Amino acid sequence: MAGRDAWADVTYETVAPEVHRIPVEMPGEGLAATNVYAVVGDRSVGLVDAGWFAGDAMGDLERGLAALGAGLGDVSTIVVTHIHPDHYTLAVELMRRTGCEILLGSGERHSLALILDRERGMSEFGVALRRCGVPRSMVESHARSDVDVAQYAEPTRWLHDGDVVLLGDLAVEAVETPGHTRGHMCFAGDEVGVLFTGDHVLPRITPAVGSEPTDHLHRSLVDYLDSLTRLRKRPDAAMLPAHGVAGASVHERVDELLRHHEVRLDQCGEAVAAGARTAYEVAKHVPWTKRERALDSLGPMDQLMAVQETRAHLEVLAMQGRVRQVVDPDLDLYALA
Repeated sequence: MAGRDAWADVTYETVAPEVHRIPVEMPGEGLAATNVYAVVGDRSVGLVDAGWFAGDAMGDLERGLAALGAGLGDVSTIVVTHIHPDHYTLAVELMRRTGCEILLGSGERHSLALILDRERGMSEFGVALRRCGVPRSMVESHARSDVDVAQYAEPTRWLHDGDVVLLGDLAVEAVETPGHTRGHMCFAGDEVGVLFTGDHVLPRITPAVGSEPTDHLHRSLVDYLDSLTRLRKRPDAAMLPAHGVAGASVHERVDELLRHHEVRLDQCGEAVAAGARTAYEVAKHVPWTKRERALDSLGPMDQLMAVQETRAHLEVLAMQGRVRQVVDPDLDLYALA
């Protein structure tokens, strides 16, 4: 690959002492790969995230480990930043093949339960989307999405904030960073000056927030901004993200993300002032991605995530007193305060 995806076109890259980035392919035409971080110790290998069990992702991981003198059977522990399939499902497959441990943030319990009970999960997400004003046809298209329940399973152990896990010979601290998902965790390798940021802090992309089918939605952006602020108060570290180039300053990127959300809050407020009343209508007024695309130019799932993120911004505006919620039995409506 060339250009912006060159980061994905390597077998592995050493990013810190005994820490190696192995990009594994992702399906579809979106992101090129998920960065799996292998920490190679004297007796075992630990992983941060594992990728999506699709295509040749397992082959990418196996080739990366082989180049480091290890194999799949040497992996003893996988810490997973969050429940999304491009981070979790290959870990489940590896656990089934080798018996390795999977550790996941305890905040993901509810989301995992909804995934394993697909019918209930789709129902809850559908209700949330309809309250945002999303047309029924778009909601029904999500119900046909390709989430494979068979690729999911309970983790070996649930992690809590401050837990310390040994990956290879490196101790990493679990740092709760809810927002992208309610149970997202970063992992601090202070000994070598790195922070595994998952999807919480990415070098080029603004992580989605509010894309969960739960009553947690109204807190998602509040939690995300609080989590960014929490990382800003920690010592700066080299960012090891789940997608994109590794090594930039965590603090610098956090500052950029905080500024982005201030702009997005203003844009959502301006859309309400112009007459938009639902999250779907507001989302059609604001630009998406760095290329400032219209909502309807995005893919189907990206549109739904954009609407959910817009609702999260409207909830923050309501908490700040900049807009008010209008009582309605079927829709979440907003107007200027």
